[in-house]
Amino acid sequence: MPKKKVKRESWGSSMGFMLAAIGSAVGLGNLWGFPYKLGMNGGFAFLILYLILAVFAGYVLIMTELSLGRKTNSSIILAYHA
Repeated sequence: MPKKKVKRESWGSSMGFMLAAIGSAVGLGNLWGFPYKLGMNGGFAFLILYLILAVFAGYVLIMTELSLGRKTNSSIILAYHA
């Protein structure tokens, strides 16, 4: 059976792609550099506490979003409107 050709989206311009790639690289650099800088300046205890709280808060929010979506049988945006 022949495969259907899927029309893929593309970037509007090369400049848009370059800005997105640069922004991604800078963001990843900050993400990897933050724990190192924090540890070098004595803030490792803060980092551990922050990660623990982020995981617990994230878990509660994800479970709330999933249960709301299942109850309304729609996406989270439509569930909030309902």
